[in-house]
Amino acid sequence: MSATLSSRRARAALHTSARISGELLLVLLMAAVVLWLLGRMWPVVWPLIVGLLLTTLTWPPTRALRNHGLRPAVAASVVTVLFLAVAAGTVALIAVPVASQSGQLTDGVIAGIDRLRDWAAGPPLNIGDDQIAEAFDAATARVQDSAGTIAGTVVTGVSTVFSGVVTAVLALFLMFFFLKDGPRFLPWLSRQLPGRLAVHVPVTVGRCWDTLGAFVRSQALVGLIDAVLIGLGLWILGVPLVLPLAVLTFVSAFVPIVGALFAGFVAVLIALVSNGLMDALIVLAIIVGVQQLEGNVFQPMIQSRGLGLHAAVVLLAVTLGGSLAGIVGSLLAVPVAALIAVVWNHLREQLVLPPDESDDGRRPEPAPGA
Repeated sequence: MSATLSSRRARAALHTSARISGELLLVLLMAAVVLWLLGRMWPVVWPLIVGLLLTTLTWPPTRALRNHGLRPAVAASVVTVLFLAVAAGTVALIAVPVASQSGQLTDGVIAGIDRLRDWAAGPPLNIGDDQIAEAFDAATARVQDSAGTIAGTVVTGVSTVFSGVVTAVLALFLMFFFLKDGPRFLPWLSRQLPGRLAVHVPVTVGRCWDTLGAFVRSQALVGLIDAVLIGLGLWILGVPLVLPLAVLTFVSAFVPIVGALFAGFVAVLIALVSNGLMDALIVLAIIVGVQQLEGNVFQPMIQSRGLGLHAAVVLLAVTLGGSLAGIVGSLLAVPVAALIAVVWNHLREQLVLPPDESDDGRRPEPAPGA
C-alpha cells in the first residue's frame, strides 16, 4: 500500500520552518547590532575586559584581607599596590639580568655577524665584501625612498603604544574599583531588575564571574608549564639568562600567538649569539615542541576541565576568534565561549519542564484505562 503525502502536514512543516528561520534571522540581527555597538565602544569595552580579568586574578588576596577585618578600600589599595610591585618586579627580573649581560650579548651579536659574513664569503654563495657593500647601499637608498611610509608606520606604532598605556591605566583603576565595590554589584543589580530577572540575571552573572576566574587560573597554569619546560631546556643547553627567559615565557602566555612568538624569538636570539647556531636550532625545536603541546594538549585539556568546555570546542573557539578578530579574538575566544555556555546552561535549566507538567503548563491527563 503506497503512502500519500499529506498537504496539510507539508504546509504546517513549511510554516514552522519559516517561523523558526525568521526568529533565527532576528536573533542574528540582534547579535550583529550588539557586536557593532561593542565595536563602536571598544575604547571603553577593552579596558573594562582587561580590568575584569585582572580583578579575577587579584580578588582572592583581596577577599582574604577583607575576611581579616580590613575595610574594602584599604584591602583594594593594598592589593593594587602589591600588584604594581609584582609587575615592576617582573620587569626588573627580566631587564636587570639582560642589562648586566648586555656587553656579552653585544659581543655575541658582532661575532655572529662576522661568522655569517665569513660563511657567505665561502662556497657556494661566494659573496664578497664589495657585494655586501652594494647591497647595503641599495637597502639604504630604499629606506630613504620609503621615508614617508616609515614615518607613517612610526606614528601608528607610537599611537598604538600610547593607546596601550591608556588602556593599562584605565584597567588598573577599574580593577581597584572592582576590588573595592565588587561584592555590592549583585545586590544592586537585583534591586534594578523586575520580577524573575532579579533572580536569574544575578545568578548568571555570578556563574560568569566564576568562569572568568577559572579561565585566568587555567591560563596561568598553562604559562607555568611552558615556562618550566622551556626554562629546563635552556638550562640543560647552558643558555644564559634562563630565569628572565622563563619569566618572559610565563608572562607572554597571557597574550596568544604574539606572546609565544616574541618569547621564542628572544630565546632563540640569545641562544644564537651566546651558544651558536646548533644550540639555537635546538632551542627553536624545544620551543616549537612545547608550543605544539600547549596548543593541542595542555591548553585544551586544562581549560576544558576548568571551564566545562570540551577540548575540541576550545580549539575551534581559538581558531574562530583568531580568524575574526586577530590577537584580541584569540585572547577572548575561550572566555567568551565559556560565558556563552554558562548563559545557555542557565537558560536550559529554566526551560526544562518538570516531569509532571506539559508544555502548556498543565498537568498531563492520565491515559484512558490507566
